[in-house]
Amino acid sequence: MSQFEFHLDAIDPASRARVGRWVTPHGVVETPAFMPVGTRATVKGVWPSQLRDAGAKMILANTYHLALRPGPEVVRDLGGLHQVMGWDGPILTDSGGFQVFSLADLRKLDDDRVVFKSHIDGSLLEMTPESAVRIQEQLGADCIMCLDECPAHDVGPEKLAAAVDRTTRWAARCRDAQQRPDQALFGILQGGTDQRQRERSAEGLLPLDFPGYAIGGLSVGERPDLMYSTLDFTVPMLPADRPRYLMGVGRPIDLIEGVLRGIDLFDCVMPTRNARNATAFTSQGLVKIRNLVHQRDQSPLDPKCDCAACRGFSRGYLRHLFLSNEMLGPMLLSVHNITYYQRLMRELGEAIRSGQATDFRRAHLAGSIDAT
Repeated sequence: MSQFEFHLDAIDPASRARVGRWVTPHGVVETPAFMPVGTRATVKGVWPSQLRDAGAKMILANTYHLALRPGPEVVRDLGGLHQVMGWDGPILTDSGGFQVFSLADLRKLDDDRVVFKSHIDGSLLEMTPESAVRIQEQLGADCIMCLDECPAHDVGPEKLAAAVDRTTRWAARCRDAQQRPDQALFGILQGGTDQRQRERSAEGLLPLDFPGYAIGGLSVGERPDLMYSTLDFTVPMLPADRPRYLMGVGRPIDLIEGVLRGIDLFDCVMPTRNARNATAFTSQGLVKIRNLVHQRDQSPLDPKCDCAACRGFSRGYLRHLFLSNEMLGPMLLSVHNITYYQRLMRELGEAIRSGQATDFRRAHLAGSIDAT
């Protein structure tokens, strides 16, 4: 029996939203799910136990950064990502492709490989589909990603089609290179916001029979309405019995819109990055904790939240921490924002089970207010 199984428990009658359970070697991921990002094998400022308390079931680490430092062999020799991070739940690693392709001035690309300069010391490095898989096998995540080409949102049709073709060829090479049966290798659909290119990507990847599929090339600068319309025609191309992962999308409204279109998994740095910049997601809207209005505010950050930041500290104190450059401030807001995202996914799942996903979306939009 496969170590990976995906079960659908409920489907919303008024949308494509669905609730499921994805069984992995390190535990069950209840979907829809949001994965906090631990780029360098750590979610910045957050203990693994705090991630668990916040409700996180699965986290993401970045292949590109870990390949550069400390190196995949070091991670392997230290026992793999789970042991290194002190995290016994499921882990996903991306292939590093997005990071490499964002280095437009530091890379050269052909059909065989991408050659790039390290952003750390300028040394020349290369990545092939085979090496991307090998690195991720050394890191030891439960779910690994094919190397893909992620073009900018405004490239011309010829470059977009070429990226789709290269992504398909590389996906086949990744599948053939995989050796570990305890890792689920996901294919990544590309094609920008072009329906025909998305169809071509699906036509190339689905025969490879991956255990899950990701949608890449969105949230790279296109308007939200274009992202939503792309999901409208892309998600139905994917198998209903496999997990669907929308890469790098993280605004709360985008998570809701993605789930209503049939997406199961998300990741983004937004909750922790915003936290480090003194911005909190709350049931009352965005809160910019540095604002003077919070100086003497004794109320909690969010009265509907039971995280450590909301249970133990006032808005006034949190503001003081940020103005004093105390590290506790970003740590507390990171825990809070991760808790907010996990609660959002949990409550959305409950709404799907009761057939009220679209009502949940309307309520969320009605409750959104400007930042204070």
